[in-house]
Amino acid sequence: MSDPQSAGPHSTPAGSDAAAADRLLRIATRESPLAMWQAEHVASLLHSAGFATKLVPMVSGGDTDMRPIESGRQVGVFTKRIQQAILDDEADIAVHSLKDLPTEVDPNLVLAAVPQREVVQDCLVSHSKWTIATLPKGAKIGTGSRRRAAQLRHHRPDLDVQPIRGNVQTRLEKLRVGEYDAIMLASAGLTRLQMDEVSRVELPLDQMLPAPGQGALAIEVHRDAEAVQRIVGTLNHVHARATVTVERTLLASLNGGCLAPIAAYAQINDGVLSLDAVVLSTDGTQRLDESRSIAFDPMQWESCAKTLADQASESLASRGARELIHDTRM
Repeated sequence: MSDPQSAGPHSTPAGSDAAAADRLLRIATRESPLAMWQAEHVASLLHSAGFATKLVPMVSGGDTDMRPIESGRQVGVFTKRIQQAILDDEADIAVHSLKDLPTEVDPNLVLAAVPQREVVQDCLVSHSKWTIATLPKGAKIGTGSRRRAAQLRHHRPDLDVQPIRGNVQTRLEKLRVGEYDAIMLASAGLTRLQMDEVSRVELPLDQMLPAPGQGALAIEVHRDAEAVQRIVGTLNHVHARATVTVERTLLASLNGGCLAPIAAYAQINDGVLSLDAVVLSTDGTQRLDESRSIAFDPMQWESCAKTLADQASESLASRGARELIHDTRM
């Protein structure tokens, strides 16, 4: 999939298409199995388009710090090291899970592409294939997401929802040895890792709405690397880019950050761009829902996405969403 030779120095300007095509495109990624799969997937797409690549695996702060993720302290914990590789010319391309990418943009980086999106649903993993309704009273559920935890508590306040850290394999092992009765994971991760044998139930969207950007990949490059931007831009999927832009614009407008209990899912069907969103208190007792849609024009996808997100965020804000989000950080 990737050319094994060394990248070597850049002998021609970064803005030259010929220069970018003639050298290896270095792809920075975390070392976790899922992150490596994502980077290899992007490498495969680029290879199919005629470009040679080299993976540059790195360890992020989120891979070594196993404390529960908290607001502020660890925003961008899985992305900062990978982004720094672009800024320090250790790599040409950074590949992230889009839901981990902070909405606050580094002025020296640009989101060059969002490839076609994977499934967005969450799943409940347990040996008994429990659903939210059939979980035993007081069951101990592991999740590293405040969004998931708040929605679980909203539906089942009797559950013992506890934090969990580590990659997919680590979390599954904690379930296997009995540290939890069930854990929550993104279906996309299990699908990408081909873990079909994992005993799980995919949760319907009306029970568990996903995180903004869930199931999508983000490909970042340096703002000055125009040739690399053009190459990577060929991987952009307009519908995926438009829908995640709605979700992330909503998140940014509400000053939510990727750790707040905010869920959002946009989709395009029959020329209509629609959005479902929810903002919750940490304990799940307070919940604000929002659903709306507008006509979608693929030639004006960015304007459509911003319009829908602005309408939804204004509606949620008028009902106290920002105050609710603020309270979750106290």
